[in-house]
Formats: sequence, structure tokens, C-alpha cells
Amino acid sequence: MGEFGNDTTTTRVHHHGGVAVVEVAGEVDMACDRLIRAAVADQLDRRPAGLVLDLTRVDFFGSTGIQLVVEAVVKAADRGVALAVATDRRAVLRPLEITDVHHLVAIHPTVRDALAALRVDDLSTPHR
Repeated sequence: MGEFGNDTTTTRVHHHGGVAVVEVAGEVDMACDRLIRAAVADQLDRRPAGLVLDLTRVDFFGSTGIQLVVEAVVKAADRGVALAVATDRRAVLRPLEITDVHHLVAIHPTVRDALAALRVDDLSTPHR
């Protein structure tokens, strides 16, 4: 488990039964995107059973956040890792809806829901 951040954002990584969770709290903007991207890339390079991008504590989410999610979707697909986003925050959901990114990734209101969905998908999908 690791935690890092700056004055406006904290990123923490933890694992649940083979699924990595990258938890982000605060703002997702150009001042912190490298830290979040690095955490997501590091976890995807480890090829976990799945990855949850936990945005349930994000207060600001603009174009940088949208780009970050799209990049995570592409990298996860390239590595054969199931990806889900956890959030019920309007600050995150609205930008993802306006840009149609919500069609690219499964979005669940809680980390628990996202973990459950990934575990069901993992059981029904043959491993590569």
C-alpha cells in the first residue's frame, strides 16, 4: 500500500483480493495528474485481476481527469486488465457524461460495487 500527493490531492493504492484500487481524493488537475497516472500505470503494469479507479472523494474533475480515465481505459485494455471507476460525485460524473467517456468504462457508485462487478466479470472471463 502506498500514499502520495500534494496540497490538493492525495492518491493511495491498496488491494482487495487481487484487485488493485487507486484511490484519489481532492482535485484532479494538471498539478497532480502525473502522480495519479503513475499510480494507475504502475498497477496496470503489475497486471492485477482488475483495477478500480476510486474517484468517490474527488471534488474537482476537469479535462485532465477525463484524459486520465481515457488513458486508463486504453492501458487496461492493452494489458487485459478489467477496469472500473467508482464514484457517485456529480463533479466527476457530469464531465464523463458530457464527453461520452462514461460509455467507455463501467462506473459504479461505490468501491464495493465496483469490486463486486470486477470479481463477477473476472470469474466469467477466461484468463489470458
